[in-house]
Parts: sequence; C-alpha cells; structure tokens
Amino acid sequence: MASPEMIRCYALILLTVFLLFIQPSISIYCDEDDCYDLLGLSQNANASEIKKAYYKLSLKHHPDKNPDPESKKLFVKIANAYEILKDDETRAQYDYAIEHPEEVFYNTARYYRAYYGYKTDTRAVLIGLLLILSGFQYVNQWTRYNQAVEMVKKTPAYKNRLRALELERSGGVTNRKKNNKTDKRKVDEDLSKELDLQINGAEKPSVWGLLGVQLVLLPYTLCKLLLWHGCWFWRYKVTKAPYSLDDASYLTKRSLGVPGATWENMDDSRKDDLIGRQLWVKSNMESYASEMRRESKRRR
Repeated sequence: MASPEMIRCYALILLTVFLLFIQPSISIYCDEDDCYDLLGLSQNANASEIKKAYYKLSLKHHPDKNPDPESKKLFVKIANAYEILKDDETRAQYDYAIEHPEEVFYNTARYYRAYYGYKTDTRAVLIGLLLILSGFQYVNQWTRYNQAVEMVKKTPAYKNRLRALELERSGGVTNRKKNNKTDKRKVDEDLSKELDLQINGAEKPSVWGLLGVQLVLLPYTLCKLLLWHGCWFWRYKVTKAPYSLDDASYLTKRSLGVPGATWENMDDSRKDDLIGRQLWVKSNMESYASEMRRESKRRR
C-alpha cells in the first residue's frame, strides 16, 4: 500500500495535470478571443451598439460577400459573440467570468446550463460525494493499518517470535538457503493473527465499514439494531434470564474496550476468567482495574 507521502505526491500530480488541461472559464464563450473585441466594442456598449456592430461586420465577412476562408471563420466567431452579448443574461454571465476568472467551475457550470440546459442532479452529486469520501476513507484506513503493522514489526516481542518461527520451520538450522523465500512467506502468514492482536486502533479496512456502504445499509442496520435491543430487553430485563456465553463475552469486551480481533485470539482460559468476573457490573470492573494497577506496580 502506498505511503501517505506517495498518496500526496499522486494527488499533486493529478491536480497539476487537471489544471494544465482544463479550459479557462472565459475561453468557453469565444474561444481564445474576447467577445467585445470581435465586435470592436468596449464592455460598456449598449444593446443598440452591439446590434449595429454585428450587422456591419456580418455584411463585411459573410461567406456570400467575402469568399476568403479566413473571413468565413471570422464570421462564425462574430456570430457567436453576438449571440452571447445580445442576451442580457448570457452577457451578464460573460461579464462575471471576465471579472472572476478564478471561479472556473462556477463559470463553466453556468455556461453549459444556459446553452445546453444541463442541470445538476442532486442525487448524482450526493452519490459522487459519497464515493469520493469512501475512497479517501478506504485509503486512509489502509495507510493507518500499514503504519501500525510496521510499528509492531519493529517491537522486540515480534522479532523474537519471528526468529522462533523461523527456527521451528527450518528445524533448528538458521543458515539454510533453500526455499528461504517460501519459508519467510509462511512465517509472515503465521504472524498475521499475532499482528492483529497487537495492533490497537487500526483495524484492517473492510468495504462494509465505508461511509457509502453504511449509508446504503442504514435501513437494514437500524431494523437489526432495534430487533437486537428488543430481544435483549425482553430476555435479560423482563424474563431475567442468565446471560448466554456469547452475550457475556460481548459485555466483557465492551467493559474492557478491547477490539474484536484481540478478544477472538485471546487464550480460552483467560476469556473464561474475565467472563467469570462479570466485569459489566461496575463494582466488579473497579475491583479488576485496581487489581491490574497493583499488578503493574509489582512488576515494576
């Protein structure tokens, strides 16, 4: 996965290429020319002056009057400039584009909406925004996860475990060269679960956790959540039934604040001990926390 520096570099390159190829918002009206200059007018010209200038120039450069190919091209430009300036609305848009050339996207959108009737669908905009945000979210999660993996790989505990697995697979021979790459790959696979145990706050990215997917599944998620809470309330609040193993594990995980992967890979005896303490009860959790603090001080 690309590092944050590489991602920023790619984004900068794409932005530069985009800016190089994007058409300036003024040139979409009369190409590289100025509409007023084509008619030989100033920006303060009134409607009557615009009309007179157009008729004068059109007679001069009309293909029927002037067979010169360059004159024909100029006639097309003059006609286009007149179409823009004769209408008060499109002229106002063009004047605004001249005064605010930096507002490229706004001016371009106004131009295409006026001439081609393009209208932005709000739903399409929202879907596009969700896709963009979900893409950035996915890249960010992978970046954080890979950074956490690299940090864990630098710890002494991980390095010692890596050496132990390598010795175990090589039968105690540390300098064996045959199938070295294959063994290294297998060792890395064996350590993947142990990495998940040690990585906190940077879970491996999943498509199901993306913002766009979550919004699509929101009705289903809400219904499932309401059903789950209803069953929980009936079972443990109304009928006063004892907690099942799965529900007791859930309460213990929530009380300890440990990730799901950490809990799943925990030793069974350790799980049973924690569940037996009933840490979801406030007094039991306070006693457990005090015990852990005393144990930490004793080890120091």
